[in-house]
Amino acid sequence: MAQRRRPGAGAGTAGNRGAGSGAAGRSAYLTYLLPAAVLFILVIAVPLVLNVYTSFTNWTGVGPRHWAGLANYRQLVHDSEFWASMWHSLALVAAMAVVPAVIGLFVAAALFDVIAKRFSPRVASLLRACIYLPQVLPIIVAAIVWGWILDPQYGALNVALRDVGLGFLVHDLLGDPHTALLTVMAVLVWFQLGYPVVIFMAALQRTDPALGEAAEIDGATWWQRLRLVTVPQIRPEIYVVLLTCTVASLRAFGWIYALTTGGPGVATQVPSYYSYQSFFTDLNVGYGAAIATVMTVIIVAVSVVFLWAQRRHAL
Repeated sequence: MAQRRRPGAGAGTAGNRGAGSGAAGRSAYLTYLLPAAVLFILVIAVPLVLNVYTSFTNWTGVGPRHWAGLANYRQLVHDSEFWASMWHSLALVAAMAVVPAVIGLFVAAALFDVIAKRFSPRVASLLRACIYLPQVLPIIVAAIVWGWILDPQYGALNVALRDVGLGFLVHDLLGDPHTALLTVMAVLVWFQLGYPVVIFMAALQRTDPALGEAAEIDGATWWQRLRLVTVPQIRPEIYVVLLTCTVASLRAFGWIYALTTGGPGVATQVPSYYSYQSFFTDLNVGYGAAIATVMTVIIVAVSVVFLWAQRRHAL
């Protein structure tokens, strides 16, 4: 006679198997995460800790470090060159984040609503790729080419002005302290524009066309539909573009290094290049580390504010 099974007798076994498989699955996930964790520790965490420690010392890069406490940070507070570089960094935020985001939104909307509908989506995609092309170029290569174009004697821009009879407009744009920063900003707008265009065009793909059609039937203009219907739907992507571009502008180095080396004088000096100079030119490694630490704190704070604002609007 078969023995009757007790209710729930097999449930415990199945539950134990599920718990065991869950633990095994978590162990497998941790195994896959291990290489990334090791790289994070070696490439980010350890250098960050060493940089913070170095910022509290006086060190030339060789020999023993001498503990200096907060001396580097006190010097930083009273350093007019550092504060000037911070103002220049804010100008780069406008050139790499604000202006490209605004122009990119209009360009993306025009490609999506006008070019794609009147011609074809393929034409819009081709134009989008052309606008994005500068993002593919290495920064140093693009900066060197722009340096050639803007050369006061043999650059393509000034040569073209002379050839068309506008020689009175010839100017050393990168060599004049009054125009150097504005010229760098203009180049950065050209370079950065493609990124928001691509992100915003991808965002427009997921918007609800019925809302725009209803607004058009009600008599809304293209600008009103963009401002009141489209922008609220793509607000997450706008936050992503502003955050990533702002962080990129705060740590901008390659363009300044290749175009102006912070000059003329300190007209285009930014904190990242100032830190580089302190490290490798002045051999004041502790002071350079203090600048890098302050910029790290600022970047983290800006990121937290952006993420908080994005989450608040998402609720």
